Amino acid sequence: MRTTGTALRSRLRSRRAVLHSHRAVLRSHRAALRSRRAVLAVLAAGSLVLAAGCGSDGKKDSGGDKPTGKSSASGVELPRLSGTKLEVAAVWTGPEQANFIKVLKEFEKRTGASVTFVPAQDPIVNFLGTKIAGGAPPDVAMMPQVGAITQAVAKKWAKPVGPAAQAQLDKNYSQVWKDLGTVGGKQYGVYFKAANKSLVWYNAKALQNAGASEPKTWPAFLKTAETVSASGVTPVSVGGADGWTLTDWFENVYLSQAGPDKYDELAQHKIKWTDPSVKAALTTLAQLFGKPSLISGGADGALQTEFPASVTQTFTGGDQPKGAMVFEGDFAQTNIAQTKAKVGTDAKVFPFPAVGAKAPVVTGGDAAVILKDSKGAQALLTWLASTDAARIAAGSGGFVSPNKGLDLSAYPNDVQRTIAKALVAAGDDIRFDMSDQAPQSFGGTPGKGEWKDLQDFLKNPKDIAGTQQKLESDAAKAYKN
Repeated sequence: MRTTGTALRSRLRSRRAVLHSHRAVLRSHRAALRSRRAVLAVLAAGSLVLAAGCGSDGKKDSGGDKPTGKSSASGVELPRLSGTKLEVAAVWTGPEQANFIKVLKEFEKRTGASVTFVPAQDPIVNFLGTKIAGGAPPDVAMMPQVGAITQAVAKKWAKPVGPAAQAQLDKNYSQVWKDLGTVGGKQYGVYFKAANKSLVWYNAKALQNAGASEPKTWPAFLKTAETVSASGVTPVSVGGADGWTLTDWFENVYLSQAGPDKYDELAQHKIKWTDPSVKAALTTLAQLFGKPSLISGGADGALQTEFPASVTQTFTGGDQPKGAMVFEGDFAQTNIAQTKAKVGTDAKVFPFPAVGAKAPVVTGGDAAVILKDSKGAQALLTWLASTDAARIAAGSGGFVSPNKGLDLSAYPNDVQRTIAKALVAAGDDIRFDMSDQAPQSFGGTPGKGEWKDLQDFLKNPKDIAGTQQKLESDAAKAYKN
């Protein structure tokens, strides 16, 4: 949350670099949500191409406006907070940070409060721990992982959501999004941003020149990759320097192949990583990772490629890119925008191929959590749960809201509107990013746990049993703690 969702999703070097303009990310997650049926019905209807109010410069109006305390559009009521100072911490950088600051600026305009954005580092729990130990925690933190919210509650850092914010959540959110922000029966998180992490973006010219079409199944995906390779273009770009991207690869394969019940069990460590279902998923992934000719730069090159570069190198070089396809969430369009490729024409996308009976839909997201309870902090969460705040962020692109009250016209293009529609239509039928549900030491720390274990697997995909043993050893320690 997720995103990346965010992630986004890196949540390591890339999230600090640009991804958080996406996870995930990120490392948010990071989430556009969809039921498997809804997403296939919407996305397969055509070749999907994915590609909030103060001014575009994010500045206040210069007319000396005073806080109004309410929105004429949605009716969200906010208190007058003149003289109140707030700090909001998030791992977002680049365009993602800039877009969020627009949302904060409008909150300032309506309430009279002053809000400072505090750049955070991953893992965010460690960052916040240092701030809290120093006696200077931010008022609100954007948590990119469900596990991070749980840890913040366990450490008695997080404060429950108040009545006004809860009212906005009840009005605008499906139960699943409220549940994801709930710990011990109390609401702590407001999911502001979601991400759909089950998409494969592709260079339209590269696939067209190869005579390849959009695959709907894993075998067809591998066949498409071989076809593109035969045309002289490396088919798949992988941002392996960011371990979170590899967890997303695994989760999509596992969800489709093992099914949602097994997915839930593994996410909660109710079954071990040595389970046969994990072996099957890693064996499937090895069909791609075990063929260096199908991956840009081979395994070594992928492990040196951060997520943003994995996207941009897919959409530069005309019809001779370094990679023809790149897997990741809807937030990838932020990176595509850094190239000359036009979403919908040069850059297109299809759903992650079905490995089992159904194509997977993995989501992520970022939730606002109060660390210093106050009238101002509660008002900010109320604002972030409103359709007005979602509308500002949606208009900037590279953003999907779980807010079902947001009109689809707020999104800048048809593809983004299609994704948002499917997300809302999915309702409670979702599966949240597995690594974001895990303790952060296992599922959200650069160079450790699942991230490192899957990087080692990318380097040596033949060692499936060894990978399983290492994953289980790291998971057991993390869940025990």
